[in-house]
Amino acid sequence: MKTALTIAGSDPSGGAGIQADLLTFNAFGLKGLSAVTAITVQTGASVKAVEPVSPRLLKEQIEALFEEYSADAVKIGMLARAGLVDVVRRIVKKRGLKNVVLDTVLSSTSGYRLLDEDGIDALKRLIPLVTVVTPNIEEAAILSGTKLGGIDGMAEAAERIHSLGAPYVLIKGGHLKGAPTDLLYDGKGFLHFKGPRVRGGPKRLHGTGCLLSSAIAAGLAKGRGVAKAVEDGKRYVVDVLKRR
Repeated sequence: MKTALTIAGSDPSGGAGIQADLLTFNAFGLKGLSAVTAITVQTGASVKAVEPVSPRLLKEQIEALFEEYSADAVKIGMLARAGLVDVVRRIVKKRGLKNVVLDTVLSSTSGYRLLDEDGIDALKRLIPLVTVVTPNIEEAAILSGTKLGGIDGMAEAAERIHSLGAPYVLIKGGHLKGAPTDLLYDGKGFLHFKGPRVRGGPKRLHGTGCLLSSAIAAGLAKGRGVAKAVEDGKRYVVDVLKRR
């Protein structure tokens, strides 16, 4: 059985974070492993508190897993602090981990900050070591230093983030008006992934970024190319949201 590792925060509501990632891995027929970066107090509608683990504890969690398992793919989610980003970066580099998907979680949908200011700079040092980066519109604007008012702005931001060293950049367009279109850039060209607009409040849409990034990681673990993994991942997210 193929194995995937999620490095992310814990969501007690189960809609996001490691809980959602593990459910996704299971749905794709993978064995899921997890390393917790932070304990959160949250519901489907809002984040109320976050308590990061120590860098030492995160390192020990991951290293203990690799004593027994290998990972066919890795999904990285909320990292909370620069020190935790640095731990993950060192491990990814040391072990030469492949099929790494970085969901650049900077804040929650409700606006609660989930990565400190120094963490953003540290995240940029992690980007060259991953396979795919999956920022949403707001995250892409911060990472690229550009405003994203539409597809052209998304393309410019994708090019700038790609220049940081990631082979693939997927900018999620769900926050734009109209039918949501995600943009995948590989340094040579763009692929557009359109999908239906699923309506609902924060509870229904909670954790969509986690679901997509973990589904992409699952696809990569099973040997699918990045574009196919994105396509399958988007379909999976829509199916999950329709059932909520």
